[in-house]
Amino acid sequence: MKITDLTHTIHEEMQVYPGTLPPKLTQACTLEEEGFKEKKLEMFSHTGTHVDCTGHIFEEGFTTDTSEVDRFFGSALVIDCSDFNEGQVIGKEQLENHSDQIKKVDFLLIYTGWEKKWGTDDYFGDFPVLSETAVDYILKHHIKGIGLDTISIEPITCVDLGMHHKVLGSDVVIVENLKNLQELIGKDFYFSCLPLNIKNGDGSPIRAVGIEL
Repeated sequence: MKITDLTHTIHEEMQVYPGTLPPKLTQACTLEEEGFKEKKLEMFSHTGTHVDCTGHIFEEGFTTDTSEVDRFFGSALVIDCSDFNEGQVIGKEQLENHSDQIKKVDFLLIYTGWEKKWGTDDYFGDFPVLSETAVDYILKHHIKGIGLDTISIEPITCVDLGMHHKVLGSDVVIVENLKNLQELIGKDFYFSCLPLNIKNGDGSPIRAVGIEL
């Protein structure tokens, strides 16, 4: 069994969505004082590689503690969209080339290669995004989730969060800020994006992994 880590490391200098604060990791207990180490963690629920639940956008809907855990685990497919350049839109036709495979999986993961910009200001730039018709096409397949190696499922300049409303409103999770997706192109694997069991959690940082069959 091979397990691929798809998760960015959480640290105080990491990138976060504009307008939010970076995590603060305080050494609360030390070997010298208490005889053990323990950190105090302060961070937004959508820090780093994370999952969005319906509660992120809607007053009603599933949260990290009310959903069955199998919502966050299942078979997955990576679609290589790395040939799309900055500012381009990934259309329905790109996905139709993989229609037979999409019908068989629980999660569709989009590899754009944008993770190479992680840690730079360019990461917040004009990354490729799915078109509305592409998202509609995905949702017709009754999948559990859509994952991306970018900071959002829609342009960072978007203010109405239309794609979030469309996807989360269909009870489909969104996973953002993934990495290493290129290692799973053409592979059969399970995808895990299990969140912390947070009361009324609208989302959660995750340790996303791909488990090859």
